[in-house]
Amino acid sequence: MVDTTALSGVRVINISKSFSGLQALSKVSLTVPTGIIWGLIGPNGSGKTTLLNVISGVLPPDNGEVWLNNTNITALASDRIARLGIARTFQTIRLFKRLTVSENVEAGVMAVERGGIDQRVAGLLERFGLTEWASTPAGALPYGIQRRLEIARALGTRPKILLLDEPAAGLNESESEALLNVIQGVRSDSEYGCGMLVIDHDLRLIMRLCDQIHVLNEGRTIAAGTPQEVRNHPAVIEAYLGHQDQALP
Repeated sequence: MVDTTALSGVRVINISKSFSGLQALSKVSLTVPTGIIWGLIGPNGSGKTTLLNVISGVLPPDNGEVWLNNTNITALASDRIARLGIARTFQTIRLFKRLTVSENVEAGVMAVERGGIDQRVAGLLERFGLTEWASTPAGALPYGIQRRLEIARALGTRPKILLLDEPAAGLNESESEALLNVIQGVRSDSEYGCGMLVIDHDLRLIMRLCDQIHVLNEGRTIAAGTPQEVRNHPAVIEAYLGHQDQALP
């Protein structure tokens, strides 16, 4: 029995998932409170995206539970989970390429709002530095701006928790820095603020961005803690570098 008193955020409890006999996740547990940026890292194939897919309802777990606030969402469909307050982005950008930037954001807002849509859209465009691109088709945007737009559209649904799957993938250093500033600003925003679970292979970005970090390797939790604690954890260093006599960035 799960103690659901005073839950605020998403809680993953002993989640396991396998594919054709291969164990992708094994009894993984973590809690992402609202207002916290939580990193999820690990070598390739460690189960990070699988965990996001389970949380968002794209995949059912073999065992374990997922709770959002005081609601067990384990068996719910992905669209129902989205309506309850979990939004996500994907490794591969999924925008409506022929629609304008403004129309893409509007699609997110209209999923949960029936009034004040224009004002909400304008606010999100301003927050993400997209106002000058408002009339541009999404498919014509520079790649870094597309990444920013995808997050803005997701936030348009007013999520309690935002799952970001490699938001900095394909970005150059300056684009990554701009994205980091935007995400940090969202966390403290009184209107759009929410909890976030972020996957990224850019360890420097994750270490700077996140309040707490959870580390997977071969589907199992090997460490969790502050960026400094994780950076110096012997199991994490070995998982990434194969030995313990060097340091992570």
